[in-house]
Amino acid sequence: MKSLGSKPAGLRLERIRASRQWRGEAFRNLHPIAHGLIDPSAERPTLAEFLRGGNRRVPLGPLPADDPREAWRRKPGSGLRATWLGHSTVLIEIDGLRVLTDPVWGQRASPSRIAGPKRFQPVPVRLSELPPIDLVLVSHDHYDHLDYPTIRELAKSDVPFVTSLGVGAHLEAWGVEHERITELDWWESHRVRSRDRKSELTVTAAPSQHFSGRGLRDRNATLWSSLVLRSKRHSVFFSGDTGLTSEYATIGDRLGPFDLVMLEVGAFHPSWGHIHLGPANALKAHALLGGGAFLPVHWGTFSLAMHAWDEPAETLLAAASRRNVQLVMPRLGEPVEPTHAERVTPWWHAVEARGAAAAPAPAEQPATLPKALPFPLD
Repeated sequence: MKSLGSKPAGLRLERIRASRQWRGEAFRNLHPIAHGLIDPSAERPTLAEFLRGGNRRVPLGPLPADDPREAWRRKPGSGLRATWLGHSTVLIEIDGLRVLTDPVWGQRASPSRIAGPKRFQPVPVRLSELPPIDLVLVSHDHYDHLDYPTIRELAKSDVPFVTSLGVGAHLEAWGVEHERITELDWWESHRVRSRDRKSELTVTAAPSQHFSGRGLRDRNATLWSSLVLRSKRHSVFFSGDTGLTSEYATIGDRLGPFDLVMLEVGAFHPSWGHIHLGPANALKAHALLGGGAFLPVHWGTFSLAMHAWDEPAETLLAAASRRNVQLVMPRLGEPVEPTHAERVTPWWHAVEARGAAAAPAPAEQPATLPKALPFPLD
């Protein structure tokens, strides 16, 4: 299928093989992961559990969503504003530049259009309704971060991409010109200017602890990264997908402090603990990074694990209050400036209250999965 993308070759492959993260025939994490992906002390979910296990894996009703277009017409007073558009897709406005992270407008986090995890509801704005974008970031090549139909649409524009080493092969295969793609190894940086040439920022790829691949034969053929944006006035950290790693302390020392920290909190399971954070480990990662306003991502959009859809938010809200962490948890499509963020209102409570009388539909999942799931779908 076209959505599987393309394997790196030629000069791109030579650069991959020169990376310190390339070991033998694949990329590796800095710290060994048991059996490559899982925590051996935790029991893996079975196919039946993944398809039918867990409670409240989808919302009982529509999530509240704002139309951000009017707000986007006004510049953020502080110079830094973020709009969560679902899962790990965030529009960041930072000192005159607009940056879009892991853009996913597709209906499913899957290679199939008819099977696989389906998004709870559409993105608050259509892709064509976005303001002019200065840069697109792609952290790694999993389906819920690198979305074929979205990239095909963005390929029609002139927007540049910054991504992890090797992922550019997918982008080129889907129509993005080679000149618009910058691939970074860990600790490499790239400077980007705004469309009016008045502002600029530096993007730096940093370590994360995850894996990559879109099929059965390309596991870890491309790199996965966290990404840091730094302008003259502000700095933003974006985790992509990751487990808890001591490298976050190094990132904080080398690239911090951060005004905004975006960390993944959803789609976690004990047997996947080495390569996904979950809310508890996200707070530990936040501390290692040195703090900053915390915008949780990677939740509230797809059912990719057995936990309730709002469990990451509930757990994080309770734990963060005890640690005096500044949470930024806006509604979908609600632009928010970290310096002006007020106390979190748990908007997700209203979703369940309104839909309590309606029976939720079963979560849609792929029909052809292995008997046991040794790793998450993302």
